[in-house]
Amino acid sequence: MAMATTRNVMRAVRVFEFGGPEVLRLQSDVLIPVPKENQVLIKVHACGVNPVETYIRSGNYARKPALPYTPGTDVSGVIESVGEHVTTFKKGDKVFSIDTISGGYADYALAAANRVFPLSDKLAFKQGAAIGIPYFTAYRALFQKGHAKAGESVLVHGASGGVGIAACQIARACGLKVLGTAGTEEGMNIVLRNGAHQVFNHREANYIDKIKEYTKMQGVDIIIEMLSNINLATDLHLLSYAGRVMVVGCRGTIEINPRDTMSKESSIIGVGLFLATEEERHECATALLDGIEAGWLKPIVGSEYPLEKVVKAHEDIIHSSGARGKMVLLP
Repeated sequence: MAMATTRNVMRAVRVFEFGGPEVLRLQSDVLIPVPKENQVLIKVHACGVNPVETYIRSGNYARKPALPYTPGTDVSGVIESVGEHVTTFKKGDKVFSIDTISGGYADYALAAANRVFPLSDKLAFKQGAAIGIPYFTAYRALFQKGHAKAGESVLVHGASGGVGIAACQIARACGLKVLGTAGTEEGMNIVLRNGAHQVFNHREANYIDKIKEYTKMQGVDIIIEMLSNINLATDLHLLSYAGRVMVVGCRGTIEINPRDTMSKESSIIGVGLFLATEEERHECATALLDGIEAGWLKPIVGSEYPLEKVVKAHEDIIHSSGARGKMVLLP
C-alpha cells in the first residue's frame, strides 16, 4: 500500500501566503491531480518563469489566486493521461501549454485541453516552455492590439528577454523594420541574431538620441515596452505620427505629459494576455505553430534552474543585470 500511495504524489512549489520570493516552498507530498472532462495531465519536462508570476506571488497584481496555489502556466512535456471527451491528445504526445489549472512549477500539471498544443520535434522541451506567455503576448501586442503592418517600424524596448526575443522574431518574419534595445553586449548580440535590423544599448546615456538619428528623426510606428515605469515618457518622443506604445511590462508608476500624445496623435495601449478571447488565442496559436514549422520561431533559453532553486529564479528574473533569453525551471 505504501508504495502505491507514494506514486500518487509529486513535488510542487506551493505558495501559502503572498510575499517575497521566500514564500515559494517546494513540497514533495502534493497529490498528483487527475484530469477531468476536457482536461489533460502533463508530465512536466520544463516550465517557463515569467515576471508576471513574481507580481502575482507578491500579492500586488490585479488577479490573486486562492491560497495555497502553485505558480506557472507555460509548461512543456508529455501527456500522462487525458480526461473524458479529449480527442486531440493521447498519452505520450509531446505538448506545450499557455495555461495550467494546477500550476506548472511541479512534476505534473493539469491543463484544459484547449490551452495545450502539440510540440514540434524541431524544438526541445525547454524551448517549448518558452513559447506560452512570451510569444502569445508578443503576437497580441504587435497585431491584435498594435495593428502592425508589413513595412512599419517597431522598437522592442528590452528585447533580450523572453517577450522581447519573441517580438523581434515575429516582427521580422512579418515584414517589419525591427529595432531593439538591450543592456549588455551579450544581450545585444542575441537581439541581432533574432530578427533585429539594429540594436541599441539602453544603458548608454545617449541611446535615445542614437535611435532618433537612426530613424532620421521620423520616429518608430510601434514600441513594445517591457519597462514602462522607466521608459514611457521617453517613448512618446520616439514615436512617429499615429505611433503607438504597447505596454507589455510595468513595475511601478511614472509621470508623463499627455500633451506628448497630442502632438502626434499617438496612443498608449495596455496589453493583457489573460483578456484574450478564445478566437484571439486561436489566432495566436495558428500563427505561432506556423512559425515553428516555417523555422523562424525558435525560442532562446537563458538561465535554467531545478525546482529546488525556484526562490533564486524569482529573485534573478527581477534583479538580474540583463535578460538573455527565457528563464526556465527543469523539474
